[in-house]
Amino acid sequence: MKIAISGKGGVGKTTLAATLAYIFKEKGQKVLAIDADPDANLAGALGFTDLKGLTPISEMKELVAERTGSQPGSYGTMFAINPKVDDLPDTLAKEINGVRFMTLGGVKKGGGGCVCPESVMLKSIVMNLVLARDEVVIMDMEAGLEHLGRATSTGVDALIAVAEPGQRSLETCRTIKKLGADLRMKRVCVVGNKTRGPADEEFIASNVDGLEVLGFIPYAQSIVDADRLGVSVYANSPEAAAAAREIHRKLVRE
Repeated sequence: MKIAISGKGGVGKTTLAATLAYIFKEKGQKVLAIDADPDANLAGALGFTDLKGLTPISEMKELVAERTGSQPGSYGTMFAINPKVDDLPDTLAKEINGVRFMTLGGVKKGGGGCVCPESVMLKSIVMNLVLARDEVVIMDMEAGLEHLGRATSTGVDALIAVAEPGQRSLETCRTIKKLGADLRMKRVCVVGNKTRGPADEEFIASNVDGLEVLGFIPYAQSIVDADRLGVSVYANSPEAAAAAREIHRKLVRE
């Protein structure tokens, strides 16, 4: 499966992405977890401790220049729009507890719709991950789905919007639903996070415009503690792991 996870900042999409990665691994699948959010923190949720050793691909200036034929730091020049990237997951991915991981980073430039060597490189990598890889790929995205294009999105099996019980979070989910429809994505779903009981679950389910609800991750101190201790949510939180197993069951339609 190829899965994209999105949502408003702070709602817990990274918690879901990391925990689902380990659940798929638990089920015997090969898993590649991708941090495609410029505000990268998926590595920590997976349990990586040497975060300084994880350089986002968008910041690998020499690699970007080599693959696109561009000059580092130059703009307005010609460069390749279809760089070779198919070898990068195998050469750059790090492994932790049987799950492989890459961080893409973001393109921090003024204005929207940036067409630059870095953005072309990242979109090419995502296209390869979605359309050409044979393992489970789980992508932790930002709410705007920056790295997904129309050609790529049709290969994504599910776009999961993560929501917490609050109006701003749910409004972001509705925006993600529209983006998913615009990109013709096969399946757009919702996972509720930080829920404190049936009332929160009902509030989320009744305010997502009929989107399929895969399940809910309860608010739990063990999830908070995982971040504080710098360990994986999967290892530290039985509550999150149990919820992710149920979400996985519905996701793969067991």
